[in-house]
Amino acid sequence: MCNKLLDTQGKIYVFCILCFYSPAVNAYLFALWIIKVPIVRAWQRICPLIHYQPVGGEESAAAPAERGDMGNAQKKSHGRGEGGPHSDSNHSHHGHWKSRGNSDKYKVSQESPSKVVNGTGKRGSTASLKADQNSSGKGAPAGGNAGGTVNLDAPCGALPPPLARLKNEGNLFFKNGQFADALEKYSQAITGFTDSGIHSPEDLCILYSNRAACYLKDGNSQDCIQDCTRALELQPFSLKPLLRRALAYESLERYRKAYVDYKTVLQIDISVQAAHDSVNRITKLLIEQDGPEWREKLPEIPLVPLSAQQHRREEPPSAEVLQAQAEKAARDAEVLFTSLKQEGNDYVKKSQYQEAVGKYSECLKLKPEECAIYTNRALCYVKLERFAEAKQDCDAALKLEPTNKKAFYRRAMANKGLKDYLACSTDLQEVLQQDPSVQEAERELEEVTVLLKQSLANARLDLNIR
Repeated sequence: MCNKLLDTQGKIYVFCILCFYSPAVNAYLFALWIIKVPIVRAWQRICPLIHYQPVGGEESAAAPAERGDMGNAQKKSHGRGEGGPHSDSNHSHHGHWKSRGNSDKYKVSQESPSKVVNGTGKRGSTASLKADQNSSGKGAPAGGNAGGTVNLDAPCGALPPPLARLKNEGNLFFKNGQFADALEKYSQAITGFTDSGIHSPEDLCILYSNRAACYLKDGNSQDCIQDCTRALELQPFSLKPLLRRALAYESLERYRKAYVDYKTVLQIDISVQAAHDSVNRITKLLIEQDGPEWREKLPEIPLVPLSAQQHRREEPPSAEVLQAQAEKAARDAEVLFTSLKQEGNDYVKKSQYQEAVGKYSECLKLKPEECAIYTNRALCYVKLERFAEAKQDCDAALKLEPTNKKAFYRRAMANKGLKDYLACSTDLQEVLQQDPSVQEAERELEEVTVLLKQSLANARLDLNIR
């Protein structure tokens, strides 16, 4: 009531009436007015959120938030508090972001005297959120709007749009191999997330895990370990942070901790082949490092709850796990290919051409586009006088490498065996055109030229006889 009397029009009106009727009273009240106005204004600055609260058990604005703790749908205020008095136009409404002029800070306040703790309402104070806004986009999320609405009670998987946008930009940079840019976006999202007071451990866990992947790609294993540990504190037994931390430990040659993380991964999901392979590899290293009693020197391996195991096993393999499996399969195939090729070459040196053909054929099952294997097997077919098969292998090699000198030479030998001297001569001339110093090709060309002339002479003789 006092505040209303002291507004500008009320003061002038009362002052004029008193002046008209009593000069003495006028002087007294004028002095009182001069003293009281600054005091009241100062008090209003100190307590801008004090509102009249009627007695009688009227529900406060914090009640809906408290009901939200039990899993019910929470209400968002739109201009007025739930069950409370109308808010003053100078104060922001509950759960909304408000910008004052060109200020570089945002404030979030509630009409009822409640405090946001981990996204739920508690009586006693106001909640504020501050974020720096500058040209580089740090602090306030890129593209953010000061007048936008942010729900501090955001459930898991429902990040506010500015933070979700930063996360998506980071994901895009990561897919394009721009790991430094992705790291910066994830860092901005983490800063905005923690400053806002949002309670969503799963979302924050994902942001830390993604940033850890950037550190790992850049070779920063120490920071990768720190972010993975933060992610696991938020979401224990999360698969990706465990795998990334294990890789980081292994890169730093901290094999005991890497072993523990890999074994924990296998408790969560026994089908992760990369973890199996890493455990086998690290076991050998630990035996060399610590001797037969290496298990006694390991840190304690945590026991994964059954609920986490079932949950993780129901999930499809992640892209990271599938990529690791594909990379391992490629490495294994490469090792096997090299071994088979070497065995085939050894058989050729021993003139065991049939056995060599078998090894080269297995190589082609692994790498059907390998030109050298076709020329090697063609050599064996020529030695075994299987000239048609030798010619086929040389044709396949020349499709892959049209200027392969060995393929031309061995096809010439196959054509000679098939008594196609003209085709043999053509292939030998191609070899000498590429490399005139190949003496074997020169000798063979001389011999085949003679055979070609004899063949032509015999052909003419056959015509004359007929």
